[in-house]
Amino acid sequence: MTTNPIQPRLADLDENLFMPRELSWLSFNARVLQEAADESVPEIQRLRFLGIFSNNLDEFFRVRVAEVRRLISVSSGSTRQQAKDLLAAIQARVFESQEEFEKVYNDVMQALQRRRIYMINERQLEPNQADYVQAFFTATVLPELDPVLFYEGQPIPALNDESLYLAVDMLSDGKHTYALVEVPTDRMNRFVEIPRRKGKSGRVFIALDNVIRFCLPQMFRGILPIEKASAFCFKFSRDAEIELDAGITESLIEKMAHSLKQRQRADPVRFVYDADMPKRLLDFLITRFDLGRYDSLIPGGRYHNSKDFMDFPRVGPKYLELQPMEPVRIPSLDDSRSIFSEIRERDILLYYPYHPFDYIIDLLKTAALDPQVESIKICLYRVARESRVVDALVNAVANGKRVRAVVELAARFDESANIRWAQKLTEGGIEVIFGIPGLKVHSKLLLIERRETQGLAYYSHIGTGNFNEKTAQLYTDFTLLTYDQVIGEDVANVFDFLKFTYKRPDYRQLLVSPHSTRPALIRMIDREIAHAHAGRRAAMTLKCNNLVDKQLSLKLYEASAAGVEVRLIVRGMCSLLPGVPGTSDNIKAISIVDRYLEHPRLYVFYNGGDPSYLIGSADLMTRNLDYRVEVLCPVRDPDAKTLLQDILDQQWHDNERARILDPAQLNTMVKRRKKAASIRSQETILRYLETGKLPRYPRSNMKKAIQRQKPGKA
Repeated sequence: MTTNPIQPRLADLDENLFMPRELSWLSFNARVLQEAADESVPEIQRLRFLGIFSNNLDEFFRVRVAEVRRLISVSSGSTRQQAKDLLAAIQARVFESQEEFEKVYNDVMQALQRRRIYMINERQLEPNQADYVQAFFTATVLPELDPVLFYEGQPIPALNDESLYLAVDMLSDGKHTYALVEVPTDRMNRFVEIPRRKGKSGRVFIALDNVIRFCLPQMFRGILPIEKASAFCFKFSRDAEIELDAGITESLIEKMAHSLKQRQRADPVRFVYDADMPKRLLDFLITRFDLGRYDSLIPGGRYHNSKDFMDFPRVGPKYLELQPMEPVRIPSLDDSRSIFSEIRERDILLYYPYHPFDYIIDLLKTAALDPQVESIKICLYRVARESRVVDALVNAVANGKRVRAVVELAARFDESANIRWAQKLTEGGIEVIFGIPGLKVHSKLLLIERRETQGLAYYSHIGTGNFNEKTAQLYTDFTLLTYDQVIGEDVANVFDFLKFTYKRPDYRQLLVSPHSTRPALIRMIDREIAHAHAGRRAAMTLKCNNLVDKQLSLKLYEASAAGVEVRLIVRGMCSLLPGVPGTSDNIKAISIVDRYLEHPRLYVFYNGGDPSYLIGSADLMTRNLDYRVEVLCPVRDPDAKTLLQDILDQQWHDNERARILDPAQLNTMVKRRKKAASIRSQETILRYLETGKLPRYPRSNMKKAIQRQKPGKA
C-alpha cells in the first residue's frame, strides 16, 4: 500500500525535519498488511497477519488518536489547528488502509478456498448445515446472549470497549424496532466449524456473528412479532488513558481498579460499522451514542474485530502456517553443572526465540532451591497468563529466600492482570512494590544475591523483553546474564531507587532513565561527531522499536552532516526522515516485519575502533528517556559483541523482509542485488546460531574492529 509524501503543515512544527509519529505508526501497520498481502506467505499465516493489523489499529485509536483528540480539546490557535489537520490526515490514511484491508481479506479468503477451507455466511448454509447451526445456537449461543431493545428515553447501557456488537433492525407491525446484542467472543470461539457440504471435501467455518444473524427471530421469540430482521456489526474504541489522582486516601491498587472502570466509560474515539447499515439505523446509533465530529466514524465490511483472526483454528496441512522454529540449545547450559558456575565463567547472551526462555526459568528455579542464595529481586511488566516465573518466585519464598517484585500496575492493557499478579505475589509472601508515582517502571531486571566465599555476590539479568514465556516465543529479544559485580551493584542501586525513591544513586556502568540515559546517548553521538570532524571513521547502528525523540533526532541529523555513517533498524515509528539531501544524507533506515516481532533495543557506536554495545529496555522516545525507569547495559564480552554484530549485519543485509524507511515511508521492499545471496534474516540467524555459518555479505567495520581486539588477532 502506498501513501502520499507528508505535507509541510503536518511536519510537527519543524518544517520537513520530522514525520508525525502517528502517521509513521500507520506506515508501520501498513508493513504488517503487506505481509498479509504477500502470496508467498502461507494462507493461514496471512489470515493471522490480518488479525495483527486489526489488533494494532484498535490500540492505535485507543492511544494515539485519543491523544490527538485530547490535544484538540485543550489547545488553541496554531497548535489546535495542526492537531485537527493531523487528525484529518490520520482518518484519510485509515480509510485508505481499510480499503486495502478489504482487498487483502477477499484475496486471502479465495486462497483459503483453493485449499478447501471455507468461510461461509448464513445465506450460504445448506439444509444439513442450517440444522446444525440452529441446534448449536439453541444449545450453546442463546444462553450467552443478553439483547437490549431500544425504547424512547431509555438510557444506553455501558458498552464494552473493543467488544463486537450487532445492531439489530426489526420490522414489527410495520414499524422499525432497534436492538443490540454483544457477540460473546470473550467466552466462545469466533469461528465455528460446521459439517461440510454433502459430497464436498474440506473444512467449513461460519462466524459466530453469522450464527446469530441466522437465528435472529429466535432471540426475540415471544417479545415481538417479527416480519423481517437484519443485523449489522459495529464496535467502539475508547480512550485508553488512565488518570490517577495524587491523593493518598486509597491504595494504588484501589485507584487503579477505579480508573479501569472509568476507562470502560471513556469517550469513544472510533466507531466502526458495517457500510451496508441503513442510514436511519446509523443516524440513530450516532445520536444515541452521542458521537461527535472528532470521533472517527469508519465504514467497513460486514465483519469487524478482525483481530480474532489471530486465533483462527489450526486447520489443514502444516504448510498453511509458518511452523515454529526449534530453539537452539546451549550445551554448556544444559549440562549438570549449576547455571551460576556458567555465569561466573563468562557473560551469557541469550536471543529469544532462537534460544529457549527455559534458561531463565531454570535460573529462577535454581535460585529458589540454592541454599547460598539469599534474595531475588525482579521487575515485572507483563507476564504470561500461566506464569512459571511467578511460580518460581513463590517457591523461592517457600524455601526461605527474600523476594522483592516491582510490579508495574500501569502496563497499558495489562493493568487488570498485574493487579491480580500483585495480589497473588503478596499472598505468596513476596514483597511487592509499585515503583515511583509518575515514572512507569519498564526495566527488564533480575538480581540474584548469593552468599559466596568472598562475600555477597550479584548475578544480574538485563534484558530487552519481559519475563513472559509466551511473548519470548513470538518476540525477538536479548538477555544478558552477567557476574560483573560493578553491574550487579548498579542493578542493586536501581532496585533501591525503586523502593527508596528519595535516593539518587550514581551508576558506574548502567545507563538509567530518567537519570543518565539521555545525556549518555548524546555524549556517544557527540563522540562519533568528533571522530568524523577529526577525519577518523565514525559510525553507529541503532536498532529499536521507535525513534521519535526530537533532541536525539536532531543530534543524528548533526551527526549525518558531520559525515557519521548512521544505520537505523526501526520496527515501528520513525519520526526522523532518512536520506534528505542536506539534512540526513548519511542516514539510512530499514524496518523488518516477518514471523517474529522485532523487539530488542541495541545501540552500537564505532568509538574510534573500540565499538560500544548497549542493550536494554529504552526506546528512543521522550517517555523512555525522561518519564520511565529504563536501563541500558554495556556488553563487553568480545564473543557477545561478535554475536550482536553478526545479528545486526544479517538484519541490515536482509533482502527478503526488510523495507526501506524513506522520507515518505512508502515501505518499498529492499531489493536483492544481482548475484547476491538471499537473506531472510530471521531464518539465516537461526542457521547461524545452529552452525556458526554466516550468509555471504560484506563484513562490517564494526565486526572488523571487534576481531582486531580479540586475543591473537592482529
